[in-house]
Amino acid sequence: MAIFDDLEAEEDRLQDILEGLDESQWTTESGAPGWSVADVVLHLAQSEEGVVATVTGVGVDARPDVGVSVDEAMARLVESQRDTPDRIFQRWRTARVSALAELRAADPGKQVRWIEAPLKPPTLATTRLAEHWAHALDITEPLGIDLPDTDRLRHIAWLAHRSLAYAFSLAGEPDQQVHCELTGPEGDIWEYGPPDAASSISGSAGAFCRVAAQRLAPDQSDLRAAGPHGVAALSVLRTYAA
Repeated sequence: MAIFDDLEAEEDRLQDILEGLDESQWTTESGAPGWSVADVVLHLAQSEEGVVATVTGVGVDARPDVGVSVDEAMARLVESQRDTPDRIFQRWRTARVSALAELRAADPGKQVRWIEAPLKPPTLATTRLAEHWAHALDITEPLGIDLPDTDRLRHIAWLAHRSLAYAFSLAGEPDQQVHCELTGPEGDIWEYGPPDAASSISGSAGAFCRVAAQRLAPDQSDLRAAGPHGVAALSVLRTYAA
């Protein structure tokens, strides 16, 4: 299935980048507030271990305790398990291989538990691709390392559009139909949602995905919102659980 191959490719790219880092780069403050580059990779390792646990039914539940936000739960977990960069790197490499193997082997039509709601393995793989890409930005941008956009963003854009109902609900607003017309890195057009929707978002796929990942403010992007709910959709766009 293409999503699994693309997740592997995205993780391979990040592994190549991490293999080239020196000690000082691993301890550099990342784009994720309060986290070093090593902390970001530790978080990714922990998340991949959560994938293995939820697919196999063995291990730590990926969901936070009642009354604890996802961000707070993840921050606590990172703080409690900090380690040396080499051990963290090995932990992530082991976890990402195991997680991908379990996702490939799982029944694609059977939902598994995840943070906010059950997901089918291909959709869970899409969230993993989105998170690895977003955190790769957190790692590469402070270090001045290039991370070119690829057609793998297609999965992330799909996820962001698919998550609009959830995003609207978090904002206390009803779901709205929105058509997205995005230009991919190679110049092709990607469309999501009904073409006759009254509201729309258009622009580059890279900007759309960065806004959804909260790595770019909508007003600093090339994205254009139109219709009665286009601006609202752009303001709540996301690819991750609250």
